[in-house]
Amino acid sequence: MKIGRQALSTTQLQVLIWTAVLLLIFFSLLPMYGLPESVITTVVNATSYAIIIYGNILFLYPVFYQKRRFVSYGISVALFLILTGMLKGYAGFTLLQYFKLTKPAAVNLPGLLAYVPGLILIYVLSLVFRIAIAYFTLKQQTEEIILQKSQAELNLLKSQVQPHFLFNALNSIYYRVYKVDPPAAGLIERLADIMRYFVDESPKDEVPVSTEVAFIENYIALERIRIRHGATVNFEKAYNPDLRIPPMLLMTFVENIFKHGIDKSLKQNQVNISLVQRNDFLLFKTSNHKVDPEPGDQPGGFGIINLTKRLRMLYGDKFELTIDNEGEVFTAFLKIPL
Repeated sequence: MKIGRQALSTTQLQVLIWTAVLLLIFFSLLPMYGLPESVITTVVNATSYAIIIYGNILFLYPVFYQKRRFVSYGISVALFLILTGMLKGYAGFTLLQYFKLTKPAAVNLPGLLAYVPGLILIYVLSLVFRIAIAYFTLKQQTEEIILQKSQAELNLLKSQVQPHFLFNALNSIYYRVYKVDPPAAGLIERLADIMRYFVDESPKDEVPVSTEVAFIENYIALERIRIRHGATVNFEKAYNPDLRIPPMLLMTFVENIFKHGIDKSLKQNQVNISLVQRNDFLLFKTSNHKVDPEPGDQPGGFGIINLTKRLRMLYGDKFELTIDNEGEVFTAFLKIPL
């Protein structure tokens, strides 16, 4: 609805301009001619001006000039002005004679061509008119974008009300549970941190590596409770704490471990994770014992496919991603530039 009103305002602007043109022509002719002749001449002149202006900006300019057909454009403009000028002269003579406002006279070619030079200025004005319309259209589009951005920011603020309400509720539950079961309270705190990461950190272009690692560790702690099977996780970390990377870049590998790499027949599953900074690269590696997949289950799945697409968007061909599914150990390795 708002867009429609803005488009209408451009039309209203043009109507206002043409109304002013009609009044200007009419009142400039009225002192020299009578009312009927002034009306007819005003309508004929304004109509010819409109034909030239809109014929140029809607047809000739986009069809020829914008396609760099400059010679064709010049010839077309010349022919268009000649034709419109002759039609203007013929229409004026015919209407004035029809209403018997002038003496009968023969219409000849030189008389009709005399109207052409006056239309050259109108052609020049058509270019100015086109620029003006483009300016106001662009201005309205810019205002619409700003309005949409403001609306999106408002919607984002509204969407954050429920998550933050949930954070506050979890904090209240945490303090109550802590009095009777501190380990369970710790899990609630980790869950709150994970949710806060999704809301506050994941929309960003980059996050500190330490924040990403804390998110992964919270996820691992909760998964170890959920799977109800023993899992020993060795997490090697060696990196600059000030380093920043895109969020959720490492999570796919860890998530796949707990989806596809936990053997329910074992009392203890061994998981190895390493995140090491070496020279100008960050190396991330996970390994776990292979588990016979359930029917229709594929290690990695769409997560790895989507991750690969994202890596290509972020790093082009400057990253390295390898999956080793041979033998008894499933290994994933990622190398990204810093």
